[in-house]
Amino acid sequence: MAAKTNFRGSFTALVTPFKNGSVDEQMFRNLVEWQITEGTNGLVPVGTTGESPTLSHDEHKQVVEWCIDQVRGRVPVIAGAGSNSTKEAIELSRHAEKAGADAVLVVTPYYNKPTQEGMYQHYKAINDAIGIPIIIYNIPPRSVVDMAVDTMKRLFELKNIAGVKDATASMPRVTQQRAALGPDFNQLSGEDITALGFNAHGGHGCISVTSNVAPRLCAEFQAACGRGDYAAALKLQDKLAPLHQNLFVETSPAPGQIRHVADRQVLDQCAPADGSGLRERAGRGAASHGACRPGQLTAGAAAGIRRRRDDGRRDDGRLKSLC
Repeated sequence: MAAKTNFRGSFTALVTPFKNGSVDEQMFRNLVEWQITEGTNGLVPVGTTGESPTLSHDEHKQVVEWCIDQVRGRVPVIAGAGSNSTKEAIELSRHAEKAGADAVLVVTPYYNKPTQEGMYQHYKAINDAIGIPIIIYNIPPRSVVDMAVDTMKRLFELKNIAGVKDATASMPRVTQQRAALGPDFNQLSGEDITALGFNAHGGHGCISVTSNVAPRLCAEFQAACGRGDYAAALKLQDKLAPLHQNLFVETSPAPGQIRHVADRQVLDQCAPADGSGLRERAGRGAASHGACRPGQLTAGAAAGIRRRRDDGRRDDGRLKSLC
């Protein structure tokens, strides 16, 4: 019997904050707490947005443990545990289970370019090694492989395969997966800008990058979709769309434009003139940050980006809509 999960709504693909080149535990815990306060439905630590490719294994495991400890069961935690090494993915998945994660997110093996059978065997090995639900992460633009619906259907027959984070940006794919695997297969979008269409085709929510910046708006958007109020959802989509797009004017996994969320000093700099904080601002819409001056967000974010150089080509003008 395949595992069933009921993950619904807005799940934040958390950024990982750093200070002096090391993971900043207190800042990360602050971010987790703020996300829950703002109404986020679930959290996903150490995915691509959390810089899993550049974290050491010890750092990766620490962040998962901090997230679960800080959450204290208030929202589900889907821990990033993917790798193109099956052995490594099993190790990270076992750790997440031991730490108390509700599920693991496992990306299709990148760079190796496995066949469909190779992907099946990779996930089956992880499935057989743990006892918590597995969410497949299908993201062809990054992994260079696309898991076929038939392969996903075979995997769903295993005891722990529960759903997919689908970043194909293909609306027909949602319907095809729903037809082949049924409504119990937990489908979460992996792309903010197409989440409206994804949900309309039968999706259950989104693992979101934008919700690092606008968690309340993203949660409200997903709630509107969940109750079938697509008129309200469309209005929120229109408000969020510029943010969805501007967050990727820089290279992911650490868009400089969202790293300021993990840096309270930058948040303070961007506070409105009346002194109110980000929590209040987020409720009104994070696409308008009050008295934050154009370029200030970019400068603050640049200081917090780990393990990459500013190439000097950042265009502050493209980011004015974020302030």
